[in-house]
Amino acid sequence: MRITVFGAHGLTGRQLTRQALDAGYDVTAVTRRPAEYPISDDHLNVAPADVYDSEAVDRALDGADVVLSTLGVPFTRKPIDIYSQGTRTIAAAMPRHGIKRLVVISSSATEPHHHADGGFLLNRVLQPLVTRTIGKTTYADMRRMEDLVRTSGLEWTIMRPSGLFDAPDVTAYQLYEDEAPGIFTSRADLAASMLAQVTDTRFLHKAVAVTTSEGAPTLLQMMRREAFKKD
Repeated sequence: MRITVFGAHGLTGRQLTRQALDAGYDVTAVTRRPAEYPISDDHLNVAPADVYDSEAVDRALDGADVVLSTLGVPFTRKPIDIYSQGTRTIAAAMPRHGIKRLVVISSSATEPHHHADGGFLLNRVLQPLVTRTIGKTTYADMRRMEDLVRTSGLEWTIMRPSGLFDAPDVTAYQLYEDEAPGIFTSRADLAASMLAQVTDTRFLHKAVAVTTSEGAPTLLQMMRREAFKKD
């Protein structure tokens, strides 16, 4: 089976590509910078493509059985359309190759809700602040993407992580339909949960929240980490 990964150069995309290769899949990693791609493997094809380029996307899908999208960009107050327009290009090309299965990353913040583990600071202060300011354009475009995916006619699953952090290994992550009680998701667990959807049909035509408990930072640790992160 061949898996095509869009957004393969990102932090989650690289995790997903490596996990898929380790699981024995043939993988096409789609990136705008193929010469800089850090993973090499006999079962890996690195395909140059911009998701706004329909012809390049069409070429990248040749021979694929499943499409996994980890498309993403940093928060910005500027208008964003990579989630919706990129996914539109991918979804339009898939039927031409007979591909039905599509798994995409969105966010738990596309439908802001009370997190059981979040407390007052997250639920009443941070989540409203982020979704109304620096994350406003991102989450708006994610919602457009979700609407597009739901009406695509494909066999889709939407993955909704919470606050992302790096961890060395996959843990016993939890999956919830629609909303997550937890506030963190490791990129390793997000990648593993996406890869599991290749053969798991329990969440077909559903949005799935992914939560990591083991090894997750505290909210204050995450805030401190983000505050002192270097560009």
